[in-house]
Amino acid sequence: MNEIARGVAIDSLVVDSDERTGEGGFLAIRRLRLRNRRPDGTLSRGYVCDFIARPYGQDAVVVALFARAPGTTRVLVRECLRPAIAMGRDAARAPLPERPPALTLTELVAGIIEDGDHGEAGLRTRAAAEAHEEAGFAVDPARVILLGAGMLPSPGSMVEKFYFTAVEVDPAAQQALEGDGSPMEEGASTRWLPLDDAIAACVRGEITDLKTELGLRRLRDHLSAAARAP
Repeated sequence: MNEIARGVAIDSLVVDSDERTGEGGFLAIRRLRLRNRRPDGTLSRGYVCDFIARPYGQDAVVVALFARAPGTTRVLVRECLRPAIAMGRDAARAPLPERPPALTLTELVAGIIEDGDHGEAGLRTRAAAEAHEEAGFAVDPARVILLGAGMLPSPGSMVEKFYFTAVEVDPAAQQALEGDGSPMEEGASTRWLPLDDAIAACVRGEITDLKTELGLRRLRDHLSAAARAP
């Protein structure tokens, strides 16, 4: 059952124009006008491909902070402002019933990977920096666990990959949330949830951030594998 169904083969893309709109903000739109070149040399009709462009930092790191106690593992989640969802999402247009969006969203700690963050060491360093900035934990980058390959969350409109990490912390060692000084960081808070309960909240739609569910599931898989190891 390994048969592959194929449509028209594509040999390459022809770029008729490449422009950016919305420069000067946190994000811009890169607009490509393209045609598909087929193996026989014929071309498709022209079409537009829009996607998000970020002036700095292509990818992001996601950090699952966890703490173990007898019989359970807890994870830290963060409530933070998400004006784009609060102002832009229309619950009435959703295919299934949902509540109107709140000002904040529940997420794992995450942040943009900067251009100098290279290799596994760079990922660990960035994860540690975000853990301190967004959650108030000073952690040794060497203790950061890498949870598999990076993933594309929305390849139709974003080139960004999420890289998933985890680190065990002592909840009693948490310090005040520093943030990055941006108004977007105002009002942030953190709380602890049992790992399985947090994943179940994602399935129920109480936590609606995709990277959070995937990060939690990768953490659970990692801890399960570690527990089975001889």
